[in-house]
Amino acid sequence: MFSISALVLLFLAILVLSSAIKVLREYERGVVFRIGRAIGAKGPGLILLIPVVDKMVRVQLRTVAMEVPPQDVITKDNVSVKVNAVIYLRVLDANRAVLEVENYLYATSQIAQTTLRSTLGESDLDELLSQREKLNKELQSVIDRHTEPWGIKVSTVEVKNVDLPQEMQRAIARQAEAERERRAKVINAEGELQASKKLSEAAAVIATQPLAMQLRYLQTLAEIATENNSTTIFPVPIDLFEPLIRARQLAQAKP
Repeated sequence: MFSISALVLLFLAILVLSSAIKVLREYERGVVFRIGRAIGAKGPGLILLIPVVDKMVRVQLRTVAMEVPPQDVITKDNVSVKVNAVIYLRVLDANRAVLEVENYLYATSQIAQTTLRSTLGESDLDELLSQREKLNKELQSVIDRHTEPWGIKVSTVEVKNVDLPQEMQRAIARQAEAERERRAKVINAEGELQASKKLSEAAAVIATQPLAMQLRYLQTLAEIATENNSTTIFPVPIDLFEPLIRARQLAQAKP
């Protein structure tokens, strides 16, 4: 009978000690409540609690990556898109994270969802697609301002995916194709302009040196002769016939 009582007492003692001794890791803090009243955050290391009187809530200080579920967003230019994001947060004050909000992870997730809809709804679709960095900073600032009273620091917010309707994807593809065609036409026009300027300069040089045209004719003939052509067209300048024309005119003018 004595041995059974001793075993029961030993078991109770072990149970009490296990509830009184807590070990917290380096990234953990324990908010201790004594008879329902918070007495502060403890840890890391060995923590001694008064059995039955003290209760402890563990809080992690490591950065947590939280994914925001896809949200239906109507942009400023009335385009309906689905947007999801990821936020990175960590607890700076364990006391406030436990005392000021019931579940800081759930509360931060809800704040992030509403902020995502309201903030992105104030932007155009082009801004949403091209200015991610600006929108990410704006989202981080708004969410962090809401979570700061809870002792939560939101360090980064990143918009992950923007799902567009099929009709809008086709419209964007047509817009991109038209933009590429516009650029091609501009480049072609610039090439024609540069070519015309060079031809004008070449014409000015040839005008000052009449023999340059003869050399050009001979060069053209040499280029044509290198190919296997059955017919060779050789341009003859009209200047070669001017002496003959003048001589004939003089002969006709004599009585």
